[in-house]
Amino acid sequence: MLTQRQGEYLPAWLDAVRQDDLRSLHTLAAGTDRDLNAVAAGLTLPWNSGAVEGHVNRIKMLKRQMFGRAGFALLRKRVLLAQ
Repeated sequence: MLTQRQGEYLPAWLDAVRQDDLRSLHTLAAGTDRDLNAVAAGLTLPWNSGAVEGHVNRIKMLKRQMFGRAGFALLRKRVLLAQ
């Protein structure tokens, strides 16, 4: 499902998970059911937010490095210069 973008198999997979004895997978299935359309779209569509997540991760790392040391002005400069 993940590598072949076959989100149409998700409902059948969730049914198989519910029939299994592993409680942790039941919790996963219940959480997936809450937003089934979004999960299926994520497994089917070719678009992703990987590039954006990379930038957010970089900015959070810079913020953690500067925690308690400086204000927003210096953080802004580091974000803009750390390309």
